[in-house]
Amino acid sequence: MSGKEPDVLRSTSGIPIDEVYAESSLDDWDSETQIGRPGEYPFTRGPYPSMYRGRPWTMRQYAGFGSAAVTNERFKGLLNAGQTGLSVAFDLPTQMGIDSDHASALGEVGKVGVAIDSIEDMRTLFAGIPLGSVSTSMTINATAPMLVLLYQLVAEEQGVSGENIRGTVQNDILKEYIARGTYIYPVAPSMRLVTDVFAYCNETMPAWNTISISGYHIREAGSTAVQELAFTLANGLAYVEAAVEAGLDVDEFASRLSFFWNSHNNLFEEVAKFRAARRMWARLMKERVGAGDPASWRMRFHTQTAGSTLTAQQPLVNIVRTTVQALAGVLGGTQSLHTNSFDEALGLPTELSATVALRTQQVLAFESGVTDTVDPLAGSYFIESLTDAIEERALALIARVDERGGAVQAISEGFPQREIEDAAYATARAQDTGEQIVVGVNEFTVANEEPIDILRIDSQIETAQVERLRTLKNQRDSGAVADLLAQLKQAAEADTNVMVPLKAALAASATIGEVSDVFRVVFGVYRPTS
Repeated sequence: MSGKEPDVLRSTSGIPIDEVYAESSLDDWDSETQIGRPGEYPFTRGPYPSMYRGRPWTMRQYAGFGSAAVTNERFKGLLNAGQTGLSVAFDLPTQMGIDSDHASALGEVGKVGVAIDSIEDMRTLFAGIPLGSVSTSMTINATAPMLVLLYQLVAEEQGVSGENIRGTVQNDILKEYIARGTYIYPVAPSMRLVTDVFAYCNETMPAWNTISISGYHIREAGSTAVQELAFTLANGLAYVEAAVEAGLDVDEFASRLSFFWNSHNNLFEEVAKFRAARRMWARLMKERVGAGDPASWRMRFHTQTAGSTLTAQQPLVNIVRTTVQALAGVLGGTQSLHTNSFDEALGLPTELSATVALRTQQVLAFESGVTDTVDPLAGSYFIESLTDAIEERALALIARVDERGGAVQAISEGFPQREIEDAAYATARAQDTGEQIVVGVNEFTVANEEPIDILRIDSQIETAQVERLRTLKNQRDSGAVADLLAQLKQAAEADTNVMVPLKAALAASATIGEVSDVFRVVFGVYRPTS
């Protein structure tokens, strides 16, 4: 045997990985303090006692493209295939508060999600889908208040009472400034809209999750697992503090906060990250924030497999990547899961690829045995050591955010953005040099691949959407809409909760673009600084 020391292996977050782990790896480690029991503080082992023994996670495939009518057909197909919750993707104009007939929307209508301009589109999107029994997640941020209210209006038209409307709105604007870019207004009024949603839903839709604090997009931007965890929890603390400053009782709204995590390729690091996330949030909410209700300490989260790991080369290999990532989410105790389709590096999912992605979840749930016992990796010397290491490093990074005055100030100074950019560069460099292998890209490549079928959006969808919008504007009561928009402007200027006048305007067929323009006039628009 050679006397040469082996190279130090590290996780994606730079945590050294020992060759073997033993009891000595957990010196001074107390299982009751660190992991406890499932469903009990600090929730390391899961937010509920029986976890998947009670019922599997919600299988919530992300979908949305083209028109509301086309997306409605996809939703029904997914539900018929066994999906247990809906997840809506909106196109960029909808995300940015721009109507489909605006010049800036040209070429983008229906391309990366469904186009929603008004209550008419929302009615079409959920036609024939019983909103009293289906849980819906909506990935929308800057225009989140509008989409929540449109969903509520359509549910009420179906006869569904507020307490029976279930779902989640992402409503996480801080990560837009950090990683994604679909912001509209400056930070302060954007945070006000977030807390307005908290207060409104607390009174009218108590089962609705008012925010999905998202690490997913932070990870997609190139962060490490530790950075994803630290910056997301720092954002979560900022939302809690903003809501308390707005006069809300933390124990009245905290139980409806939810989180949204990315699941990457490093199986054990991802499992440890999920377990550390729950424990950290429980301790932060109890000890730092002072929440008294155990429901306020409990982190519930959705997981999506890593879109940034999907490759255009040998795309069928993405099924394997997605399976590993989904397994990490399940072993980490996720409450709902989206599995990416194998063709998403090339285009929107086809019906075939979306079905394979859903079947991946179903095989894990019903054939693999991973749901038979709660937190099956608990007590592993490696997993527990890695969980502790991730927590330690994430807390240290949160402390650096705190030194800058919290998440909002750190974002304004560009601190998390710079940290993520450095991590993304390091990853790209490791892949370029071959230090990090990407199967089919820098190793195990093939020549002359057979092309696969991809979904193409009909350009006529945009033309038809614009025509429907123009017809709506011509047929509605324009005088009533103008009066309601004026009332909305007064509420925004008066610093009162805007949700009630906003709902009235949307019910009268005011458009997403029109109400967003009211806020643009009052709040201004955000311009990032270097």
